Amino acid sequence: MTFIRPELRQAIWRFREVIIGIAVSLLGLYWAISGLGFMQILGTGLAIAGAMLVFAGIQRSRFRNAQGGCGLVHVDEGQVTYFGPYEGGSVVIAELVRVELDPLARPVSEWVLHASGAAPLRIPTNAEGAEALFDVFSNLEGLHTERMLAHLARPPATRVVIWQAKSLALH
Repeated sequence: MTFIRPELRQAIWRFREVIIGIAVSLLGLYWAISGLGFMQILGTGLAIAGAMLVFAGIQRSRFRNAQGGCGLVHVDEGQVTYFGPYEGGSVVIAELVRVELDPLARPVSEWVLHASGAAPLRIPTNAEGAEALFDVFSNLEGLHTERMLAHLARPPATRVVIWQAKSLALH
């Protein structure tokens, strides 16, 4: 028997980093204000770390779409693998040359990952484990996180390039 409604539990899970960051910041502020000496320094550092966690948590919560989509995403050993009901595949992260968001895919938008020498890998934005793609994308040099999150919040009318390797961008 559970005392928390499923919708509330889902919201808490979606914003978990934000909630933890707020708690860490509040503890740090308490120590910074009420402590002496080393506790003030530790509290100040903790408050700053908590604020950074809140910022990162807000970005991650904006990336997380509704779960329960088709397929499963697995990120391991520098490789993204998608196990879908009808298709799937894998892409080596180091070989990525372009990442696109296709809002015209049905029933939900899809990430389209292009790697050199491989067929494009299409991953629904609401696939189970797709939130792991945030870490993959945020490590791509030159990716604009805010732009990506804006396209997720308000999908464009056509397919949009989220990131492209510098060597291809010059051509």
